[in-house]
Amino acid sequence: MYRKAMLTAAAVALAVAGLATSAAAQQRDYIQIVGSSTVYPFTTVVAEQFGKTTKFKTPKVESTGSGGGLKLFCAGVGVEHPDLTNSSRRIKNTEVERCGKNGVKEIVELKVGYDGIAVANSKKSKALSLTPRDLFLALAKDVPANADGSKRQANPHKTWKDVNPKLPALKIEVLGPPPTSGTRDAFVELVMDAGCKEFAAIEKMSKQPRRAACRTMREDGHFVEAGENDNLIVQKLDANPDAFGIFGFSFLDQNTDKLQGASINGVKPEFETIADGSYPVSRPLYVYIKKAHLDVISGMREFLAEYTSEKAWGEDGYLSDKGLIPMPKQERQQFSSDVKNLKNLAL
Repeated sequence: MYRKAMLTAAAVALAVAGLATSAAAQQRDYIQIVGSSTVYPFTTVVAEQFGKTTKFKTPKVESTGSGGGLKLFCAGVGVEHPDLTNSSRRIKNTEVERCGKNGVKEIVELKVGYDGIAVANSKKSKALSLTPRDLFLALAKDVPANADGSKRQANPHKTWKDVNPKLPALKIEVLGPPPTSGTRDAFVELVMDAGCKEFAAIEKMSKQPRRAACRTMREDGHFVEAGENDNLIVQKLDANPDAFGIFGFSFLDQNTDKLQGASINGVKPEFETIADGSYPVSRPLYVYIKKAHLDVISGMREFLAEYTSEKAWGEDGYLSDKGLIPMPKQERQQFSSDVKNLKNLAL
């Protein structure tokens, strides 16, 4: 009898706690945003501006990585789930399917601008001029053992000179993003895949084996997954002049007093070279919007209007001061229209 009473009391306590949690969730009066560490500084600036200039509360923005953000975003509809997620790559079909299974059936895609991926090091050290081939041979788990890549071996390269005789005999030590990061996805696609194309036998492989050969990073200490916090990578590079880091251009742009970007195919990562497309490692940035939350969470429409205003993402907007590369005017107008009309995502 006593045990039964205890169980009943526990059940009541849990029910009360559940009701309290539900009530707290229903009272959320701010926008919740998760996702990419690369898009994070841009969305944060818009959120701060929005909080200062409107009657609405400043949105809460968390840096969880693109993959992590989309996982949270796709987990369901309701105030316990994020309203928007930042992504430094386009959403995948598998993620759209996961969203749909969890009731997130209407998504609006907002491209906010462009960004470059920098391979940077401390200004205390020498700047390098690299190619995708150099980076593939430096960072891949397995590399070609002969000219066409028909034979492969565990990566034996210890220094940059081992990779390319023109480079210094400096230990290969690169801090980079984890697999959940959109920056990692873009880097392996734009750099590692491009480096693989130099080897005919690898290029002839079917899709999955080729991806594994090109995109699997080494795990022997020369490439280190440094987490989603790009600011932490910046700090580590300043402390260790021999190391290099991989992150979005905006973080390089905000730390030019400490860091320098390596040239890729002879082109430096700069605002102008990313904007005109001459820098080979650039990608679009996105925000995904949960349509079901628009009329439930206070201020979402107004926040999106701020984000898509010319004063924010225009050529002379405050986001360009933070390193975002603006889209051409016609593209800005198209995405602004898509958001206003709540155009459903179509992959």
